[in-house]
Amino acid sequence: MADRIKIVAAKRAGFCFGVKRAVDLTFDAAKKSGQVYTLGPIIHNPQVIERLKAQGVAPIESIDNRRIKTLIIRTHGVTSEISERLAKKTYTVIDATCPFVKKAQRYAGLLKEEGYQVVIIGDREHPEVIGLVSYAGPDCIVINKDDPLPKLRSRVGVVVQTTQPISVLKRFVAESVDQIKELKIFNTICNSTALRLKETKRIAKGVDVVIVVGGKNSANTTQLAKFCISMAVPTYHIETAKEIRNDWFAGVDKVGITAGASTPDWIIEEVADRIRDMGGR
Repeated sequence: MADRIKIVAAKRAGFCFGVKRAVDLTFDAAKKSGQVYTLGPIIHNPQVIERLKAQGVAPIESIDNRRIKTLIIRTHGVTSEISERLAKKTYTVIDATCPFVKKAQRYAGLLKEEGYQVVIIGDREHPEVIGLVSYAGPDCIVINKDDPLPKLRSRVGVVVQTTQPISVLKRFVAESVDQIKELKIFNTICNSTALRLKETKRIAKGVDVVIVVGGKNSANTTQLAKFCISMAVPTYHIETAKEIRNDWFAGVDKVGITAGASTPDWIIEEVADRIRDMGGR
């Protein structure tokens, strides 16, 4: 390991607006109500979930549990069917859905009403996309970044999972124009995602190693790690500073640190402190 390693940390690393809003709402609800439940994990970060559990916040899978007095809808949102059922419940419901996800849901429903074949670009297993499908209708098509282009109708409307890279949308447009007469696109990619990728690219070009911090179950954090790997830069995806190994930094002069949208500042700072303890600056 070099005597003094320069640390280059991404300024846009960590909580995006939607995640910060959801976490703040959840901690506030816990202070006021004591026991609070979230419909699934509020965000994809195990360490934050553990801190919330210590404050009396627990993930739950069913909205019909009799113990519920306060239920929080997580950042990824819920299906239209769950939303309708929640409206009939007598307990308190706090909607922490990211506003950008809400917008994507509205656009998906609008395209369906206007008679377009709705295409959702994203990971079909992701909770955000599962929610979008419910608004777009059963005949919508979900296309992941590596999927071959299916046969499309002449009128197509598009919404995008908020954490997808813009390159995936560009690829779809380029490949689909030959078979589409009318194409209506709502670019629902969160600007924070695009800016985070852009900054990460700049950092990765100028360092010897990149540390990507965030939940292993976080789609956008995993996307950052894969992006750095694609640039042929040694990359390590970690959740906490405890995973850092000395041998990663042998002969390294500069290390970059970036993080997903669901990674809290305190975890990023612990990672930076750990590298400093090992000789970083």
